[in-house]
Amino acid sequence: MHDPVIETASLSRRFGDKLVVDDLSLTVPAGSVYGFLGPNGAGKTTTIRMLLGLLKPSGGNIHLFGRPSRDITLLSRIGALVEAPSLYPHLTGEENLRHACILKNVLKKDIARVLAIVGLENDGRRLVKTYSLGMKQRLGLAQALLGGPELVILDEPTNGLDPAGIQEMRHLLRDMPVTHGITVFLSSHLLGEVEQIASLIGIIAAGRCQFQGTPDELRARRKGWLRIGVDRPHIAVQMLSQQGFEATHDPAGHLTLPAADPSAAASINRLLVERGFAVHAISHEQPTLEEMFLHITQSL
Repeated sequence: MHDPVIETASLSRRFGDKLVVDDLSLTVPAGSVYGFLGPNGAGKTTTIRMLLGLLKPSGGNIHLFGRPSRDITLLSRIGALVEAPSLYPHLTGEENLRHACILKNVLKKDIARVLAIVGLENDGRRLVKTYSLGMKQRLGLAQALLGGPELVILDEPTNGLDPAGIQEMRHLLRDMPVTHGITVFLSSHLLGEVEQIASLIGIIAAGRCQFQGTPDELRARRKGWLRIGVDRPHIAVQMLSQQGFEATHDPAGHLTLPAADPSAAASINRLLVERGFAVHAISHEQPTLEEMFLHITQSL
């Protein structure tokens, strides 16, 4: 794993008596697409504003590229798109980027490069008011890419986009580390979207980190269950309990037991048949990642 581009240690932020970010420790390696997930109000945008120096932490530390974030020279290595892009609709895409170049002290020759990256090379001379929402979002990403940042920080970059726009943004962000050498840190409340592009995931709820790791590590935490369709389910539950199995049944007549390996499932099936029960269905089921996300973020 590459050295961290972002490290936070026990990061916190209060607004009056309300603790919005609480003891948050994150590690974002260089070359990763890091999906920062949480429901609305979890503290994602507040965290991003602290990373960008727009808010001062109430406690804890932030290191960017291995150095304390208070070093303002680090900001030249970071591009950001927080919430909706700030664009002038009566100007063209290129003209909007010229203004951004002045603000960022970037040479205007960089405009052609960033327009090509986001797929707007043929639309730069169109007025922004004629752009679709997805095109405006890509133009905002182009602004963030001016100057060749090593890290881009994006707050809900697919928010409000239609499926086509989401797919365009997904392809752009997934390719950033490999094609352009850019680490991506993006916030979202949609696990299903993030898991398609992120190499690492951090889940935040009520301001605290509840999970940090790869999508595969999150999947490995799923605890499945055995679901068995059987006659006389209440009697079957009693029999299985006497044999040491933790079994319950639902109104539909299905037994449920904690996750079991295939050999255990076969043993339970055989036991039921030998005791005279009619087994008409058996399956091993697991919660989806979305269900896990909801469980993690709603259980606090």
